[in-house]
Amino acid sequence: MSGRNGPRRASFSRHLTLPIPLANLMGAALSLYFASLTLASELNALQLESLAVLGGTLTAVALGLGAMVALTRLGTLRGLERGDVPSTPEKLAAAVAEVTRAPDEAFLGSLGMWLLTTVSLGLAMWGVAGVERGVALKIAGLGLLFGPLTSLLVHCLVILRSRRVVLWLAELGMSPSQLIAAMPRRAEIRARLVAFTFISVVTPAVLSARLASALGHDFFVRLMAEQDVAARVALAATLRMQALSSGGGLVILVFGLALTTAYLGGTLLGRPLRELSGEARRIAEGDLASPRVVPAEDEIWDVSAAFTTMRAHLADVMSQLQRAGAQISATTEEILSTSGRYEAGATEQASSLDETSATTEELARSARQIAENAGSVSEIAHRTLGAAEQGQGSAEAFLGSMARMRQDNGAIASAVVRLNKRVQQIGKIVEFINGVADKSDLLALNAELEGTKAGEVGRGFSLVAAEMRRLAENVLESTKEIEGLIEEVREASAAAVSATEGGVRAVETGTTLAQQVSESLRQIVDLAGQTSDAVRSISLATQQQQTGTDQLAETMADILRITQQSLNATKQVSTANTDLLVLARDLRGVVERFQIGQETLREDGG
Repeated sequence: MSGRNGPRRASFSRHLTLPIPLANLMGAALSLYFASLTLASELNALQLESLAVLGGTLTAVALGLGAMVALTRLGTLRGLERGDVPSTPEKLAAAVAEVTRAPDEAFLGSLGMWLLTTVSLGLAMWGVAGVERGVALKIAGLGLLFGPLTSLLVHCLVILRSRRVVLWLAELGMSPSQLIAAMPRRAEIRARLVAFTFISVVTPAVLSARLASALGHDFFVRLMAEQDVAARVALAATLRMQALSSGGGLVILVFGLALTTAYLGGTLLGRPLRELSGEARRIAEGDLASPRVVPAEDEIWDVSAAFTTMRAHLADVMSQLQRAGAQISATTEEILSTSGRYEAGATEQASSLDETSATTEELARSARQIAENAGSVSEIAHRTLGAAEQGQGSAEAFLGSMARMRQDNGAIASAVVRLNKRVQQIGKIVEFINGVADKSDLLALNAELEGTKAGEVGRGFSLVAAEMRRLAENVLESTKEIEGLIEEVREASAAAVSATEGGVRAVETGTTLAQQVSESLRQIVDLAGQTSDAVRSISLATQQQQTGTDQLAETMADILRITQQSLNATKQVSTANTDLLVLARDLRGVVERFQIGQETLREDGG
């Protein structure tokens, strides 16, 4: 990259200043030739030679100094060419300012060089070569004749070359907006055209008039010096041919220089306009892909800058329109798809809301019925609370009865124990009687045996003994019966004791259960009270719910109506989105006629 751009970098400052010495050298040659023709009759050969030598020397010195000054004025540009100065926007803007000042500085520098050189040459010829003062003034006046035209030629050539340098600087890293900001804005085209026209027209006319006057004077002097008429006619023909060959050639060269300057001036005005016209045609054809700045001066540069800014803005707008068109198209398609889904969802929602409205009405009816049932439940809970309180009182009375029964069972158990003790005592007595009866039976048996042995004497004793035996046997039988009864009493008392103990245990269990029942009834009373309060709250909340449910039913009816309206609006939006999609595609088709470069898109996107 650096190797390829090296020659270009090294040549731009010289390329820009090269017309200054070339054009001035050509003007100097024409002015010396003009001086030799117009002052030939007033200068001798030595003076003409001195004029040529001094003129050439002063011209060489002036051109050398002028080139050095011009290069010095382009310090930033030369630094960019050498690579000593970085290609920052500030340095590039400074280089652009130097390049745009170069044509005016070249014009003024060349004009000043001409005036200084010709005045110096006139003074030198007057002081050194000994020419007359009038001739010295004519020599000094050569700067006024050839200086403006030559300087104008330098100005035009430098302008044409400065435009190339400006474009090169823009390629180093300047955006169109930075280049437009760096270029000066001037409204001087009218003054420049007046000066250009004056120099291009007046200078050749004055040169031609002075040349014709000088040649005519020389022609008249030489004719008057010839006395022979035939020789005078021949001399007149010779002088005419010399005037045509020498003076005509100079006039042709001067007018050629003027025409060249006029052509360059026209090029300075016409080329930017042609390029702007071409850029306008490209934009009209839709080509915005390659932005290009058209360098110019004065009002034409204002037009070019405005055109470039307009093109940049148009490219931005078109890129935004392209993105917006694509986004609108994609968004519209998505909106259309979403609208379709929303329309289907709205239809389903309307159906669901219809069902929900019916369900809400049913809920309202259920709420009214629940409110009525809640009132009934509240009354039942109140009655339940009263019944629970009565049950609690009955349970407490039952608990008191169980306590008294427990005491009675205790008394019965004590009596049975005492009875059992008495029965045991009776058993002991019966056992004693039974022993006595046994002994009596044995005694009676012995007495009967003894009475039998006694015979008649003992018959009465035997009878008494027999009766005693029967009595003893009866007593034994009676005691056996008494023992059976005692056993039965024992068994009965044992059963009574067992039953009494079971009754005691049952009474204790009943007492425990009665206590539990009493505690449970107390809890039931508390819970029934809480239930009654809760049922009253539920009844109140149910009534409020009934009111809210009625309002909900009305709201659902309104929502259903609004949903139907929304469904109709969604259908209208879907139709509008379809129309918008068609318009977006038409917009995209229109915008795609313009070709916008990727750099513009990246700049806009960035």
